[in-house]
Amino acid sequence: MSASPISKYFDIPKFYYFESNNDFTGSRDQVFNYKIMHGDPLKIQIWHGLICSDKAEIEQEKEFPSNQSGFEDMIHWLDDQYEIDLKNRIK
Repeated sequence: MSASPISKYFDIPKFYYFESNNDFTGSRDQVFNYKIMHGDPLKIQIWHGLICSDKAEIEQEKEFPSNQSGFEDMIHWLDDQYEIDLKNRIK
C-alpha cells in the first residue's frame, strides 16, 4: 500500500486514506485483529479471534487526533499492542 510503511507489522494505508472517510480492518496471525475508523478523532479497536468487529468483544479502543502526527502515534501504539500480545502468547 505504501512505499515506506509506517508500521513494523501491518500494511496500513497512508493517512490520506482515512482523511477520505474510509475505515480499514486488518489482522495478523489470524488472531490479532484491528479496525481503524476515520473521523475526528481517529478511533482504533483491537480484538482477538476469528470473528468480525461487529460481533466481537472489543478488548481495547483508543482515540487519536485526526492529523498526520496522531495517525503516526496510533500506528506506533498498534505496533506496541501487537508486540505485547505476541510476548503474552509466547509465554
